Amino acid sequence: MADAEVDPGFRRDALAGLAAPIKAIPARWLYDRRGSELFEAITALPEYYPTRVESALLAEIAADVASLVGPGRAVVELGSGSSAKTPLLLRAIRPAAYVPVDISGAFLREAAEALSEDFPDLAVFPVEADFMAAIPLPPQIAALPRLGFFPGSTIGNLVAATAVDLLRRLKAALDVGAQLLIGIDRVKSEEVLLAAYNDAAGVTALFNMNLLHRINSELGGTIPVDAFHHRAIWNDRMSRIEMHLEAERELAFDVEGKRFTMAAGETIHTENSHKYGLRDARLLLRAGGWGLIGEWIDADDQFAVLLAEAEAPRSAP
Repeated sequence: MADAEVDPGFRRDALAGLAAPIKAIPARWLYDRRGSELFEAITALPEYYPTRVESALLAEIAADVASLVGPGRAVVELGSGSSAKTPLLLRAIRPAAYVPVDISGAFLREAAEALSEDFPDLAVFPVEADFMAAIPLPPQIAALPRLGFFPGSTIGNLVAATAVDLLRRLKAALDVGAQLLIGIDRVKSEEVLLAAYNDAAGVTALFNMNLLHRINSELGGTIPVDAFHHRAIWNDRMSRIEMHLEAERELAFDVEGKRFTMAAGETIHTENSHKYGLRDARLLLRAGGWGLIGEWIDADDQFAVLLAEAEAPRSAP
């Protein structure tokens, strides 16, 4: 890949993460074109319950959501990916516009085009952006009331402080009075969680390992990919699944002309997926400036969908 085409944020985060005492690269960089395709394959796996359960829950609660949201809003979806769940929402609430925001540009545009074919009367304005850095909105929706859509428990990829910061930025972008429909994964058995992030077919392993291929391809890396394996663990103290890339032997490799070393058993931490209890999720939203107005949980207590409203600033508790 030509140097001009490399995302400077990816370069910065990869080099800093590999140089850190505890190596880590933010999960958003898993989603290049190949990574996005692999994640879509993960969502169809039998072990990966979140997509299946959330989709069923959204279909079940669609009428309730529509009554609280009302028609005519601009739906702004963060990390839209293939927009697979989006039609469930769009059919229910009859929005005026749809704004998918995603870091994977080619994947975003293809998904937006496919959705436009299904909803020919809906204005669609895809925005290629890293929503962790900024949440740009197209001028065409400036006069419309807004509904943020953040499904898939993507908020769970962030540690609490970063999640609150994102919710505050989203509130600032959408403005007071906007609403937010957000999916949040629930705490459940370790067995179910580990299976969801370490599937028998090995698709999640390919997804995780693809980050190393991306570093080699885009940043001129010499990482010996076959010297790593995918590792998923449940961190009970932090209430999260962690994904790591673990070195199987002592390694030395170069990225952008810089030399890095790893000991056998050392890992690159690539993703967190925090799981929330009911009060935890409510507190997270309140900390971000969002007041709860609706809440739904599936019958097996696996996944929650919450509807919140951006609250006006308050001068007192």
